[in-house]
Amino acid sequence: MSVQRNDWSLQRKGIIDQERHKERVREAIRKNLGSIVSNEAIILSDGRRTVKVPIRSLDEYKFRFDHRKKKHVGQGDGKTRVGDVLAREGQPGQGSGGGQAGDAGGAEYYEAEINIDELAALIFEDLHLPFLEEKAKKAVPSRTTRFNEIRRTGVMANLDKRRMILENIRRNARENKGAKFGGVRKEDLRFKTWEEAHRYESNAVVIAMIDISGSMGEFKKYIARSFYFWMVRFLRTKYDNVEIVFISHHTEAREVTEEQFFTQGESGGTVVSSAYQLALDIIHARYRPADWNVYPFHFSDGDNYYSDNEEAVRLADELITTCNLFGYGEIGEEGTSGYRRSSGALLSIFKDRLKQKERFVGVRIDDKEDVYPALKQFFGRRGVEA
Repeated sequence: MSVQRNDWSLQRKGIIDQERHKERVREAIRKNLGSIVSNEAIILSDGRRTVKVPIRSLDEYKFRFDHRKKKHVGQGDGKTRVGDVLAREGQPGQGSGGGQAGDAGGAEYYEAEINIDELAALIFEDLHLPFLEEKAKKAVPSRTTRFNEIRRTGVMANLDKRRMILENIRRNARENKGAKFGGVRKEDLRFKTWEEAHRYESNAVVIAMIDISGSMGEFKKYIARSFYFWMVRFLRTKYDNVEIVFISHHTEAREVTEEQFFTQGESGGTVVSSAYQLALDIIHARYRPADWNVYPFHFSDGDNYYSDNEEAVRLADELITTCNLFGYGEIGEEGTSGYRRSSGALLSIFKDRLKQKERFVGVRIDDKEDVYPALKQFFGRRGVEA
Protein backbone atom coordinates (compact mmCIF):
# COMPACT_ATOMS: atom_id res chain seq x y z
CA MET A 1 0.00 0.00 0.00
CA SER A 2 1.37 3.40 -0.90
CA VAL A 3 0.59 6.61 0.95
CA GLN A 4 0.42 9.76 -1.09
CA ARG A 5 0.06 13.33 0.11
CA ASN A 6 -0.52 16.23 -2.25
CA ASP A 7 1.61 19.28 -1.62
CA TRP A 8 -0.84 22.03 -2.51
CA SER A 9 1.80 24.76 -2.11
CA LEU A 10 3.75 23.30 -5.04
CA GLN A 11 0.66 23.22 -7.23
CA ARG A 12 -0.02 26.89 -6.48
CA LYS A 13 3.61 28.01 -6.82
CA GLY A 14 3.06 29.59 -10.24
CA ILE A 15 0.05 31.59 -9.02
CA ILE A 16 1.90 32.68 -5.87
CA ASP A 17 4.93 33.83 -7.89
CA GLN A 18 2.70 35.68 -10.34
CA GLU A 19 0.85 37.53 -7.58
CA ARG A 20 4.11 38.36 -5.84
CA HIS A 21 5.55 39.79 -9.07
CA LYS A 22 2.43 41.92 -9.58
CA GLU A 23 2.71 43.25 -6.04
CA ARG A 24 6.38 44.10 -6.56
CA VAL A 25 5.50 45.94 -9.77
CA ARG A 26 2.79 47.90 -7.92
CA GLU A 27 5.24 48.72 -5.13
CA ALA A 28 7.85 49.89 -7.64
CA ILE A 29 5.24 52.10 -9.31
CA ARG A 30 4.20 53.59 -5.94
CA LYS A 31 7.81 54.53 -5.20
CA ASN A 32 8.19 56.25 -8.59
CA LEU A 33 4.82 57.96 -8.97
CA GLY A 34 6.50 61.37 -9.22
CA SER A 35 8.27 60.51 -12.47
CA ILE A 36 5.50 58.26 -13.81
CA VAL A 37 2.73 60.85 -13.44
CA SER A 38 4.45 63.23 -15.89
CA ASN A 39 5.47 60.50 -18.36
CA GLU A 40 4.75 61.74 -21.90
CA ALA A 41 3.57 58.30 -23.03
CA ILE A 42 0.73 58.57 -20.52
CA ILE A 43 -0.14 62.25 -20.92
CA LEU A 44 -0.25 61.99 -24.71
CA SER A 45 -2.16 58.68 -24.73
CA ASP A 46 -5.86 58.34 -25.45
CA GLY A 47 -6.47 57.70 -21.76
CA ARG A 48 -7.99 54.24 -22.32
CA ARG A 49 -5.21 51.86 -23.26
CA THR A 50 -2.39 50.24 -21.33
CA VAL A 51 0.92 52.06 -21.07
CA LYS A 52 4.49 50.88 -20.52
CA VAL A 53 6.08 52.11 -17.33
CA PRO A 54 9.89 51.90 -16.95
CA ILE A 55 10.85 50.22 -13.67
CA ARG A 56 14.29 49.67 -12.24
CA SER A 57 15.44 46.06 -11.85
CA LEU A 58 13.14 43.69 -9.97
CA ASP A 59 15.83 41.04 -9.44
CA GLU A 60 15.72 38.87 -6.35
CA TYR A 61 18.62 38.95 -3.89
CA LYS A 62 21.05 36.17 -4.72
CA PHE A 63 24.76 35.33 -4.76
CA ARG A 64 26.53 35.99 -8.06
CA PHE A 65 29.87 34.76 -9.28
CA ASP A 66 32.17 37.75 -9.90
CA HIS A 67 34.62 37.00 -12.72
CA ARG A 68 36.69 40.12 -11.96
CA LYS A 69 37.86 38.88 -8.57
CA LYS A 70 41.03 36.84 -8.44
CA LYS A 71 40.14 35.29 -5.12
CA HIS A 72 36.80 33.63 -4.63
CA VAL A 73 37.35 31.92 -1.27
CA GLY A 74 36.92 33.78 1.98
CA GLN A 75 35.85 33.26 5.54
CA GLY A 76 34.79 35.40 8.45
CA ASP A 77 35.87 35.40 12.06
CA GLY A 78 32.43 34.39 13.34
CA LYS A 79 31.78 37.69 15.10
CA THR A 80 29.41 39.29 12.59
CA ARG A 81 25.87 40.20 13.56
CA VAL A 82 22.66 40.85 11.66
CA GLY A 83 22.89 44.22 9.90
CA ASP A 84 26.71 44.40 9.77
CA VAL A 85 28.09 45.70 6.46
CA LEU A 86 30.50 43.12 5.06
CA ALA A 87 31.83 45.10 2.12
CA ARG A 88 31.10 47.95 -0.22
CA GLU A 89 31.77 48.25 -3.90
CA GLY A 90 31.21 51.06 -6.36
CA GLN A 91 28.12 50.83 -8.51
CA PRO A 92 29.15 49.89 -12.05
CA GLY A 93 27.85 51.72 -15.06
CA GLN A 94 27.00 54.94 -13.19
CA GLY A 95 29.83 57.24 -14.19
CA SER A 96 29.61 60.92 -15.03
CA GLY A 97 29.39 60.29 -18.75
CA GLY A 98 32.94 61.25 -19.67
CA GLY A 99 36.09 59.26 -20.38
CA GLN A 100 36.63 56.13 -22.39
CA ALA A 101 34.17 53.32 -23.03
CA GLY A 102 34.12 50.74 -20.26
CA ASP A 103 33.15 47.11 -19.93
CA ALA A 104 31.02 47.43 -16.77
CA GLY A 105 27.35 46.61 -16.93
CA GLY A 106 24.70 49.29 -16.54
CA ALA A 107 21.56 49.43 -14.43
CA GLU A 108 18.73 47.28 -15.75
CA TYR A 109 15.29 48.65 -16.48
CA TYR A 110 12.10 46.83 -17.35
CA GLU A 111 8.97 48.12 -19.00
CA ALA A 112 5.87 46.91 -17.16
CA GLU A 113 2.55 47.20 -18.94
CA ILE A 114 -0.17 48.63 -16.72
CA ASN A 115 -3.71 49.70 -17.44
CA ILE A 116 -4.25 53.44 -16.99
CA ASP A 117 -7.17 52.74 -14.65
CA GLU A 118 -4.90 50.68 -12.36
CA LEU A 119 -2.28 53.44 -12.42
CA ALA A 120 -4.95 56.05 -11.68
CA ALA A 121 -6.16 54.03 -8.67
CA LEU A 122 -2.64 54.15 -7.18
CA ILE A 123 -2.34 57.89 -7.82
CA PHE A 124 -5.80 58.80 -6.52
CA GLU A 125 -6.00 56.56 -3.45
CA ASP A 126 -5.31 59.47 -1.05
CA LEU A 127 -6.85 62.35 -3.04
CA HIS A 128 -10.16 64.05 -2.20
CA LEU A 129 -11.95 67.32 -2.84
CA PRO A 130 -10.88 69.41 0.17
CA PHE A 131 -13.33 71.32 2.38
CA LEU A 132 -16.31 69.57 0.77
CA GLU A 133 -19.33 70.94 2.65
CA GLU A 134 -23.03 70.15 2.95
CA LYS A 135 -24.96 72.40 0.60
CA ALA A 136 -28.63 73.14 0.04
CA LYS A 137 -28.75 70.73 -2.90
CA LYS A 138 -27.22 67.27 -3.21
CA ALA A 139 -26.68 66.01 -6.74
CA VAL A 140 -23.23 64.42 -6.94
CA PRO A 141 -23.57 60.62 -6.69
CA SER A 142 -20.48 58.81 -5.40
CA ARG A 143 -20.14 55.02 -5.96
CA THR A 144 -18.63 52.54 -3.55
CA THR A 145 -18.50 48.73 -3.96
CA ARG A 146 -19.14 46.58 -0.88
CA PHE A 147 -18.79 42.78 -0.62
CA ASN A 148 -21.67 42.12 1.73
CA GLU A 149 -22.95 38.56 1.22
CA ILE A 150 -21.77 34.97 0.74
CA ARG A 151 -23.87 32.63 -1.46
CA ARG A 152 -23.79 28.97 -2.45
CA THR A 153 -24.04 29.76 -6.18
CA GLY A 154 -22.24 32.18 -8.41
CA VAL A 155 -19.54 32.53 -11.07
CA MET A 156 -16.18 30.87 -10.45
CA ALA A 157 -14.39 34.22 -10.67
CA ASN A 158 -16.07 35.18 -7.37
CA LEU A 159 -15.23 31.92 -5.58
CA ASP A 160 -14.25 32.52 -1.95
CA LYS A 161 -11.53 29.88 -1.57
CA ARG A 162 -11.01 30.34 2.15
CA ARG A 163 -14.68 29.78 2.99
CA MET A 164 -14.85 26.88 0.53
CA ILE A 165 -11.97 25.12 2.33
CA LEU A 166 -13.57 25.73 5.74
CA GLU A 167 -16.91 24.34 4.56
CA ASN A 168 -15.18 21.27 3.11
CA ILE A 169 -13.30 20.60 6.37
CA ARG A 170 -16.50 21.01 8.42
CA ARG A 171 -18.42 18.62 6.15
CA ASN A 172 -15.67 15.99 6.32
CA ALA A 173 -15.67 16.29 10.11
CA ARG A 174 -19.47 15.85 10.24
CA GLU A 175 -19.22 12.76 8.03
CA ASN A 176 -16.54 11.23 10.32
CA LYS A 177 -13.86 11.50 7.65
CA GLY A 178 -11.62 13.61 9.82
CA ALA A 179 -11.26 17.38 9.95
CA LYS A 180 -9.22 17.59 6.77
CA PHE A 181 -9.48 19.11 3.32
CA GLY A 182 -10.37 16.87 0.39
CA GLY A 183 -13.12 15.61 -1.86
CA VAL A 184 -14.63 18.98 -2.70
CA ARG A 185 -18.33 18.85 -3.59
CA LYS A 186 -20.71 21.39 -5.04
CA GLU A 187 -22.25 22.08 -1.63
CA ASP A 188 -18.84 23.20 -0.32
CA LEU A 189 -18.57 26.10 -2.76
CA ARG A 190 -19.07 29.65 -1.48
CA PHE A 191 -19.22 32.77 -3.66
CA LYS A 192 -18.82 36.43 -2.75
CA THR A 193 -21.47 38.89 -3.92
CA TRP A 194 -21.43 42.65 -3.78
CA GLU A 195 -23.57 45.69 -4.26
CA GLU A 196 -22.79 49.20 -5.43
CA ALA A 197 -23.73 51.73 -2.78
CA HIS A 198 -24.63 55.20 -4.06
CA ARG A 199 -24.48 58.17 -1.76
CA TYR A 200 -25.21 61.72 -2.80
CA GLU A 201 -22.69 64.37 -1.96
CA SER A 202 -22.95 68.12 -2.22
CA ASN A 203 -22.76 69.74 -5.63
CA ALA A 204 -19.23 70.54 -6.76
CA VAL A 205 -17.74 72.42 -9.70
CA VAL A 206 -14.05 72.78 -10.56
CA ILE A 207 -12.91 75.76 -12.61
CA ALA A 208 -9.67 75.03 -14.49
CA MET A 209 -7.80 78.12 -15.69
CA ILE A 210 -4.66 78.07 -17.84
CA ASP A 211 -2.35 80.82 -19.09
CA ILE A 212 -1.81 80.55 -22.88
CA SER A 213 0.23 83.77 -23.29
CA GLY A 214 3.38 83.95 -25.40
CA SER A 215 5.65 83.34 -22.38
CA MET A 216 4.17 79.87 -21.83
CA GLY A 217 6.64 77.73 -23.78
CA GLU A 218 6.47 74.01 -24.55
CA PHE A 219 7.74 72.91 -21.14
CA LYS A 220 5.30 75.13 -19.22
CA LYS A 221 2.33 74.09 -21.35
CA TYR A 222 3.26 70.43 -20.88
CA ILE A 223 3.46 70.80 -17.08
CA ALA A 224 0.11 72.61 -16.86
CA ARG A 225 -1.60 70.05 -19.09
CA SER A 226 -0.04 67.16 -17.15
CA PHE A 227 -1.57 68.47 -13.93
CA TYR A 228 -4.96 69.07 -15.50
CA PHE A 229 -4.90 65.67 -17.26
CA TRP A 230 -4.67 63.91 -13.90
CA MET A 231 -7.02 66.37 -12.18
CA VAL A 232 -9.79 65.73 -14.73
CA ARG A 233 -9.26 61.96 -14.52
CA PHE A 234 -9.25 62.08 -10.72
CA LEU A 235 -12.55 64.00 -10.60
CA ARG A 236 -14.24 61.68 -13.09
CA THR A 237 -12.92 58.58 -11.31
CA LYS A 238 -13.89 59.49 -7.75
CA TYR A 239 -17.03 61.55 -8.42
CA ASP A 240 -19.74 60.68 -10.91
CA ASN A 241 -21.02 64.14 -11.71
CA VAL A 242 -18.58 66.89 -10.73
CA GLU A 243 -18.80 69.67 -13.29
CA ILE A 244 -15.62 71.10 -14.81
CA VAL A 245 -15.38 74.53 -16.43
CA PHE A 246 -12.38 75.27 -18.67
CA ILE A 247 -11.00 78.81 -19.05
CA SER A 248 -7.96 79.89 -21.07
CA HIS A 249 -6.53 83.40 -21.05
CA HIS A 250 -3.83 85.74 -22.35
CA THR A 251 -4.82 89.41 -22.16
CA GLU A 252 -8.43 88.26 -22.42
CA ALA A 253 -10.14 85.21 -20.98
CA ARG A 254 -12.80 82.97 -22.48
CA GLU A 255 -14.55 79.74 -21.62
CA VAL A 256 -13.45 76.91 -23.93
CA THR A 257 -14.20 73.25 -24.53
CA GLU A 258 -12.08 70.52 -22.97
CA GLU A 259 -10.45 69.74 -26.33
CA GLN A 260 -9.54 73.40 -26.92
CA PHE A 261 -8.21 73.67 -23.36
CA PHE A 262 -5.69 70.86 -23.93
CA THR A 263 -4.64 71.80 -27.47
CA GLN A 264 -4.48 75.60 -27.71
CA GLY A 265 -1.18 77.27 -28.61
CA GLU A 266 0.32 80.31 -26.92
CA SER A 267 0.33 83.97 -27.99
CA GLY A 268 -0.07 87.50 -26.65
CA GLY A 269 0.54 89.09 -23.27
CA THR A 270 -0.82 88.22 -19.84
CA VAL A 271 -3.64 89.78 -17.83
CA VAL A 272 -4.42 87.32 -15.03
CA SER A 273 -7.35 89.30 -13.66
CA SER A 274 -9.32 88.60 -16.85
CA ALA A 275 -9.45 84.87 -15.99
CA TYR A 276 -10.41 85.52 -12.36
CA GLN A 277 -13.17 87.95 -13.35
CA LEU A 278 -14.61 85.47 -15.85
CA ALA A 279 -14.49 82.72 -13.20
CA LEU A 280 -16.41 84.91 -10.76
CA ASP A 281 -18.96 85.83 -13.45
CA ILE A 282 -19.55 82.12 -14.20
CA ILE A 283 -19.88 81.31 -10.48
CA HIS A 284 -22.45 84.04 -9.87
CA ALA A 285 -24.41 83.14 -13.03
CA ARG A 286 -24.45 79.32 -12.79
CA TYR A 287 -22.99 78.04 -9.52
CA ARG A 288 -24.34 79.85 -6.49
CA PRO A 289 -21.97 79.20 -3.55
CA ALA A 290 -25.00 78.46 -1.35
CA ASP A 291 -25.72 75.42 -3.54
CA TRP A 292 -22.29 74.47 -4.89
CA ASN A 293 -18.81 73.63 -3.64
CA VAL A 294 -16.55 75.66 -5.94
CA TYR A 295 -12.85 74.95 -6.62
CA PRO A 296 -10.96 77.31 -8.98
CA PHE A 297 -7.41 76.31 -10.03
CA HIS A 298 -5.05 78.40 -12.10
CA PHE A 299 -1.69 77.55 -13.71
CA SER A 300 0.64 80.21 -15.08
CA ASP A 301 4.34 81.04 -15.33
CA GLY A 302 3.86 83.97 -12.93
CA ASP A 303 4.44 86.69 -15.52
CA ASN A 304 1.67 89.28 -15.42
CA TYR A 305 1.23 92.77 -16.82
CA TYR A 306 2.64 94.84 -13.92
CA SER A 307 -0.34 97.23 -13.66
CA ASP A 308 -2.72 94.24 -13.34
CA ASN A 309 -1.20 92.79 -10.16
CA GLU A 310 -3.40 94.87 -7.82
CA GLU A 311 -6.58 93.75 -9.59
CA ALA A 312 -5.38 90.12 -9.68
CA VAL A 313 -4.82 90.14 -5.90
CA ARG A 314 -8.24 91.72 -5.27
CA LEU A 315 -10.05 89.17 -7.41
CA ALA A 316 -8.03 86.29 -5.92
CA ASP A 317 -9.18 87.43 -2.46
CA GLU A 318 -12.76 87.45 -3.73
CA LEU A 319 -12.35 83.91 -5.11
CA ILE A 320 -11.04 82.68 -1.76
CA THR A 321 -13.99 84.31 0.03
CA THR A 322 -16.50 82.86 -2.45
CA CYS A 323 -15.06 79.37 -3.00
CA ASN A 324 -14.05 76.35 -0.93
CA LEU A 325 -10.42 76.49 -2.00
CA PHE A 326 -8.38 78.47 -4.53
CA GLY A 327 -5.27 76.82 -5.96
CA TYR A 328 -2.52 78.55 -7.90
CA GLY A 329 0.41 76.79 -9.56
CA GLU A 330 3.44 78.67 -10.88
CA ILE A 331 5.66 76.92 -13.42
CA GLY A 332 9.39 77.52 -13.79
CA GLU A 333 11.38 77.48 -17.01
CA GLU A 334 13.42 74.68 -18.53
CA GLY A 335 17.00 75.91 -18.88
CA THR A 336 19.93 74.47 -20.77
CA SER A 337 21.42 73.09 -17.55
CA GLY A 338 18.46 71.87 -15.59
CA TYR A 339 15.57 73.98 -14.35
CA ARG A 340 15.77 77.53 -13.14
CA ARG A 341 13.24 79.53 -11.18
CA SER A 342 10.40 81.25 -12.96
CA SER A 343 10.92 84.89 -13.85
CA GLY A 344 7.35 85.55 -12.69
CA ALA A 345 6.52 86.86 -9.25
CA LEU A 346 2.77 86.31 -8.94
CA LEU A 347 3.06 83.45 -6.43
CA SER A 348 5.21 85.54 -4.04
CA ILE A 349 2.78 88.46 -4.43
CA PHE A 350 -0.15 86.21 -3.54
CA LYS A 351 1.64 84.80 -0.52
CA ASP A 352 2.52 88.30 0.73
CA ARG A 353 -0.67 90.20 0.01
CA LEU A 354 -3.68 87.92 0.06
CA LYS A 355 -5.79 88.77 3.09
CA GLN A 356 -7.35 85.33 3.54
CA LYS A 357 -4.82 82.55 3.09
CA GLU A 358 -6.37 79.64 5.00
CA ARG A 359 -8.05 78.34 1.84
CA PHE A 360 -5.36 79.33 -0.62
CA VAL A 361 -2.83 76.74 -1.84
CA GLY A 362 0.12 77.98 -3.89
CA VAL A 363 2.75 75.66 -5.38
CA ARG A 364 5.79 76.11 -7.60
CA ILE A 365 6.66 73.49 -10.21
CA ASP A 366 10.22 73.53 -11.56
CA ASP A 367 10.44 69.91 -12.66
CA LYS A 368 8.20 67.24 -14.18
CA GLU A 369 8.42 65.25 -10.95
CA ASP A 370 6.77 68.13 -9.07
CA VAL A 371 3.39 67.45 -10.72
CA TYR A 372 2.45 64.59 -8.37
CA PRO A 373 3.32 66.52 -5.16
CA ALA A 374 1.24 69.42 -6.53
CA LEU A 375 -1.75 67.09 -6.94
CA LYS A 376 -1.35 65.97 -3.34
CA GLN A 377 -1.08 69.56 -2.08
CA PHE A 378 -4.23 70.65 -3.90
CA PHE A 379 -6.33 67.55 -3.24
CA GLY A 380 -4.93 66.23 0.03
CA ARG A 381 -7.41 65.41 2.79
CA ARG A 382 -8.09 68.42 5.00
CA GLY A 383 -10.95 70.38 6.51
CA VAL A 384 -14.63 69.47 6.55
CA GLU A 385 -15.82 66.74 4.19
CA ALA A 386 -19.31 65.44 3.50
